[in-house]
Amino acid sequence: MIKSELVQRIAEQNPHLYQRDVENIVNAILDEITDALRTGNRVELRGFGAFSVKNRPARTGRNPRTGQKVDVEEKFVPFFKTGKEMRERLNDGDGSEDPDDD
Repeated sequence: MIKSELVQRIAEQNPHLYQRDVENIVNAILDEITDALRTGNRVELRGFGAFSVKNRPARTGRNPRTGQKVDVEEKFVPFFKTGKEMRERLNDGDGSEDPDDD
């Protein structure tokens, strides 16, 4: 599911809201999560999961095409860990349910 599909689905489930308002809400939530991660904070959504940032230290890599050594700079990458409730919901049942059914 892409962001526009998420906005559409939420708008369909909440006919009292305009689609542009739903889009603004989704963008605001994603922006807040991004800003929190950028400042080094962790974002936890109970029942869904937790977003955090992991540090990947500088290292010497290898160009797969030439085999030449390449210096790779330190970087920070987003990390998501699912919550217990989400894992349980995904793993309950015999797998015959359509995940799109609500």
